[in-house]
Amino acid sequence: MKTKKILFLLVSSIGLTSTLFSGETSKQVAVVNFASCITDSEYGKQEQQNLEYIRKQMTSMMEETEKELKDITGKFEDNDYMDSLSPKAEEELRSKFQALQEDYARYQNQFYQVLNQANYQLMQKMNQNIARAAERLAKRKNLAFVMNKEACFYFNPDLEVTDLVIKEMDNDFANDQKQRKLSENSETPSLSNQK
Repeated sequence: MKTKKILFLLVSSIGLTSTLFSGETSKQVAVVNFASCITDSEYGKQEQQNLEYIRKQMTSMMEETEKELKDITGKFEDNDYMDSLSPKAEEELRSKFQALQEDYARYQNQFYQVLNQANYQLMQKMNQNIARAAERLAKRKNLAFVMNKEACFYFNPDLEVTDLVIKEMDNDFANDQKQRKLSENSETPSLSNQK
């Protein structure tokens, strides 16, 4: 069983090598810069804005809690203020401080979880969008396959099709935007008719 798998992999790699080194290499192989697709495409820009919005929301929550913690810490350091408190008020202040510390630790944990999840979703969405655009481009240009630039140790710069893939992605983005607007516009009259 293992011998068959090794033989299959060997034959497959020989076939791939013969394709890569045939005289028509530039017509059959292309390379895409995944990072550029994220930073330069409309999909990527939108996803980055969404990620930044989430980051700002979480940062805002943490900053408010941190400010409250600093205020209470300042009160603890003010001996006159602490002396003026009744034992019950001092205990309430300490309880509030402890609760805020727990909230802050929870927000930090949630912050990293949410950012990691949002970043993972961004990468998945971008991978799907890039793959869809690369597939159409490969069919049009008669390419055998399109590779991620990061998977290559070296490639001839003439093989890079990043700009063409980004153009495909931007066309998809524009079409998605139009379809969303049409569906929103089509729903509006029906809602007004029901009133």
